[in-house]
Amino acid sequence: MDIKTNLTQVLKSFKNPECKLIAVSKTKPIEDLREAYAAGIRDFGENKVQEIQAKQPQMPADTRWHMIGHLQSNKVKYIAPFVHLIHGVDSFKLLKEIDKQGKKINRVIPVLLQIHIAEEETKFGFDQTELEEMLISEEFLQLTHVQIKGLMGMATFTENESQIRKEFNGLKQLFESLKSKALPAFVQLEELSMGMSGDYQIAQEEGSTMVRIGSAIFGARNYN
Repeated sequence: MDIKTNLTQVLKSFKNPECKLIAVSKTKPIEDLREAYAAGIRDFGENKVQEIQAKQPQMPADTRWHMIGHLQSNKVKYIAPFVHLIHGVDSFKLLKEIDKQGKKINRVIPVLLQIHIAEEETKFGFDQTELEEMLISEEFLQLTHVQIKGLMGMATFTENESQIRKEFNGLKQLFESLKSKALPAFVQLEELSMGMSGDYQIAQEEGSTMVRIGSAIFGARNYN
């Protein structure tokens, strides 16, 4: 398996060449990340705080680290100093903790709000009502050390393409609707992170600006 060849094939298959690629390197050894880095990748996605912490010092300083998994509030402090983007902010409690840790180190931390779009209970995220209530709350307006860069969503794990497309399309419509509203200055909706190895082409057709691809680049995960 040649990471560079896989990467070339993935990029060739993009429906939108402007879409950012996050190489999902979870469970992969540091040698694989270095190989992807040598092939031009700078954005790496990890879903465990322990793993991102262990890998970060072993990679070049211009590596951009994306926390793409479910993040527990008590672990925010470990990645706050260096994380490039936290994708899965799925509750106001977590957002407030990120703001608190950002304040402590005087760093504004970029995040995406995760929206629950799948017809599965296993996925995390805000529903539309929760999101809209948070955005107009007094407590939300007092945040000072987070920057909300956009939304993230994960489609249902299914072979049914029309369902996947419908879920991505719904998220895109919510994204556009929020962009048309008067929101605080720290909410700058630029990124729509949706699509993984199995559905990134549909996601790009539905307006994704950022896809998270692992197995198509690195091969099957190493769950040892």
